[in-house]
Amino acid sequence: MIHLVDDDAAVTDSCRFLLEGLGYTVQCWNNSRIFLTEAAVHYQGVALLDMRMPGLDGHEIFQEMRNRDSTLAVIFLTGHGDIQMAVDEMKWGAVDFLQKPVAKEPLIEAIDRGYHYSRQLNAILQIQKKYHSLTLKEKQVAELVVRGGMNKDIADQLNVSLRTVEVHRSRVMEKMDVDSLATLVSQWDKLHTINVI
Repeated sequence: MIHLVDDDAAVTDSCRFLLEGLGYTVQCWNNSRIFLTEAAVHYQGVALLDMRMPGLDGHEIFQEMRNRDSTLAVIFLTGHGDIQMAVDEMKWGAVDFLQKPVAKEPLIEAIDRGYHYSRQLNAILQIQKKYHSLTLKEKQVAELVVRGGMNKDIADQLNVSLRTVEVHRSRVMEKMDVDSLATLVSQWDKLHTINVI
């Protein structure tokens, strides 16, 4: 899904015509507040945001999406922007900052990068949900497991029985939906990267 967010209906209509002709599914939003209220921002997709709009502008929409941990990739498509503005938005995680009118090729390239980035964000969100399903004791056991701790050492460190560690470890593997220690470590590293742990 590509979300076109621009207060100018003529712009969204022409852009939708182009993108649907290329096989994309497109939804137009001519009101930024309605987009934030109604759009599914926790799915894989791309949001093409205009920078200057009445109500919430593109920057404010992007910040609110970040506050909500949106997994939509953001691409700015605007007639009002400068290099510093583009640099600032890219620092916040925007995939690209394109000037109107934009040629088809750079737009398609940006959208392709956006879908790739959105897939990554969505994967991280799924890991976060699994992590938050762990109990405090399971998180403690998992942390020690990924550091290379053996069950007996973990039991001694947490002052619990070996059987308790084995049960917690099994539940961690089940809740995190992993079948190997290597996969658990990989997921744990991603959580550290986004400062969840």
